[in-house]
Amino acid sequence: MLRLGMGLLLLAAVATQVIDESVHDSFVPGEYFSYFTILSALMTGVVLLLAGVVTLTRSTDSTAFTTVRLAVLSYMVVTGVVYAALLRGVPTDGYAGIAWPNEALHVWAPIFIAFDWLFSPGRVRLAWKSLWLVLIYPVVWLAFTLARGGVTDWYPYPFLDPALPAGWSGVALYIVGIAVFIVAVAAGGLGAERLAQGFRTLK
Repeated sequence: MLRLGMGLLLLAAVATQVIDESVHDSFVPGEYFSYFTILSALMTGVVLLLAGVVTLTRSTDSTAFTTVRLAVLSYMVVTGVVYAALLRGVPTDGYAGIAWPNEALHVWAPIFIAFDWLFSPGRVRLAWKSLWLVLIYPVVWLAFTLARGGVTDWYPYPFLDPALPAGWSGVALYIVGIAVFIVAVAAGGLGAERLAQGFRTLK
């Protein structure tokens, strides 16, 4: 039930932001839905709703679904850490919006997802090669973001803007660092999964 609740909360947070920004004439769909956080939150919301249903109706998880859970674990934990380290307190260009949806997307959801995986990891054993699968979405998103930014001169996050003093070398450094962090979080998730399965075997 907690998964269902958090899944609905994430979708409600996104809907609230869209409505709030629309009312204040600051909603730009092409920009709003270009944020890694927003796309990851929508993905996570759907996955949590499905996970809640699966938990209530099935005794096992599929490999594909567990891999998707591992992926959203990586995306949301990285979202939370990057937000706390680089983006919290950064002034916005326009309307700041209601506070709680932003906290739900960047703080509450990452914490929930981390604890959800720690206390209830996948019920199937994933191979270590699954680590590379979690990079598919970030790589596609990054390619789209940089290509779009080159045309529009707009980037969803300041550390991706090559026009800033650090230039492309700074952008590359952030990209590599975040990619390594994503894989590291996924590796930690796989490690936690193996520990949990080991404890279940001992029972």
